[in-house]
Amino acid sequence: MKTIDLDHQSVRELNQGLHDQASACTEQEWLVLNPAGKHAIACGLDAKLSVDIQGHAGYYCAGMNQQASVTVHGNAGQGVAENMMSGLVRVRGNASQSAAATAHGGLLVVEGDAAARCGISMKGVDIVVGGSVGHMSAFMAQAGRLVVCGDAGETLGDSLYEARIYVKGKVASLGADCIEKPMRDEHLAELRELLNRAGIDANPSDFRRYGSARELYHFKVDNAAAY
Repeated sequence: MKTIDLDHQSVRELNQGLHDQASACTEQEWLVLNPAGKHAIACGLDAKLSVDIQGHAGYYCAGMNQQASVTVHGNAGQGVAENMMSGLVRVRGNASQSAAATAHGGLLVVEGDAAARCGISMKGVDIVVGGSVGHMSAFMAQAGRLVVCGDAGETLGDSLYEARIYVKGKVASLGADCIEKPMRDEHLAELRELLNRAGIDANPSDFRRYGSARELYHFKVDNAAAY
């Protein structure tokens, strides 16, 4: 295991070493000590690496991730796993706002709570939150699945496209064009698989499903004055 201590080495040195593994993977397991909330840790990875960050991470940790498995043993700042393409990012604590923003694929697991705009403009990523999410989560979410094992803040799923949202707890309010939808057997199976992948023990039958009413897809002349 390759150990990097950010008290003595820079984030730039860490990331360069991780990026070098894309062309010649000589070190698959990495341990990052003393992250101390530094920003952009383990960004832009494109190799089957395992990166354990022992402490809190700052902004944009594991952004643009491809293939790698990144675990934050603490909290993560704004934009964790932003624009992730594949792989796994796990936050053992809480995540700040805009977790997995614009992410195209992979799985983000936040074992604690996630703040506002979790999954904003998500484009195919799967997100499982063990706690609650803040307001405007899944805003303009285009594809993928968001699972919330706690409560959801106001305007959940505002201007939603085709992403699926599952919430176990209370929803403060739904955003424009987001409605509750029936939970069929296929959705229960899908949710069970997501919870198992995330390592979270919850009963899929306790969740409700939300999705797009598809009313914003089409221009309606009667509403022209509102545009």
